[in-house]
Amino acid sequence: MSIPKLNHYPLPRDAELPQNRVEWDLDPARAVLLIHDVQHYFVGFYGEDNPLIETMIQNIQALKAYCYEHGIPVYYTAQPIKQGKHERGLLSDMWGPGLQDPAQQPIVDALAPTDKDVVLTKWRYSAFQKCDFEQQLRDQQRDQLLIVGIYGHIGVMTTAVDAFMRDIEPFLVADAIADFSKEEHMMALNFVAKRCGKVVSMSEILGTESQDLTSLEGLKAHILTLIDCEEDEFDEHESLIDYGLDSVQVMNLISLWQQQGIETNFIELAQIPTLAAWVELLEERKED
Repeated sequence: MSIPKLNHYPLPRDAELPQNRVEWDLDPARAVLLIHDVQHYFVGFYGEDNPLIETMIQNIQALKAYCYEHGIPVYYTAQPIKQGKHERGLLSDMWGPGLQDPAQQPIVDALAPTDKDVVLTKWRYSAFQKCDFEQQLRDQQRDQLLIVGIYGHIGVMTTAVDAFMRDIEPFLVADAIADFSKEEHMMALNFVAKRCGKVVSMSEILGTESQDLTSLEGLKAHILTLIDCEEDEFDEHESLIDYGLDSVQVMNLISLWQQQGIETNFIELAQIPTLAAWVELLEERKED
């Protein structure tokens, strides 16, 4: 038995998230980000050009950029190839031999670790098992864990439970994980929110804007805070890239729009990089 072929489903919106039992606040001085098992092997079961995976990766990219900006260390898990029976244990009975092809072992290119990141070898569902991950967190005096990646109801949820039992506060980012199905995704969120952690969204972490980010004036006001340009010198028909808007800032906007049910992507926006064109596109998407 192996992992089944997986399909697209819409990521949960803020209104769908379960109510949390805890009121923990994320503190950049206490937190680390864990990007869980986003390897070519596991992503491959979703097929090519899967909107679920594309959106998840965009959200993780934006969250990773946020962590860099706020001094939050970034960790990855990655399972090794060709594990023997003594290494894989009961995973073989449940999922078969696992990773065999060395080309499928690396993290997907769009999220490839940098020199400042730490990659943990993943042996079991939980990132803490057969690993010194907990000690690394203790050494850095970090006791909060932001978790993203795949699969939600398996390794992601189990890592959250394990963190909780080690007195490390887990924060599960609802729209930066992917799962076998929407039902299993929501099951993982509900379990974590009720039993072992806090479920959060991208907009909550990155900061929900008070402006209407789909209107001309609201989006203009937001963008002016990101670029070096005075309002009276700004032209809504000029390229935002030329004004200095960077890819990370664009991806953050994409994440905020997705929370309102508006889907777009970086390539699409880069082809029409003016404020006026973006607002027109957003209006069309709201009507769909």
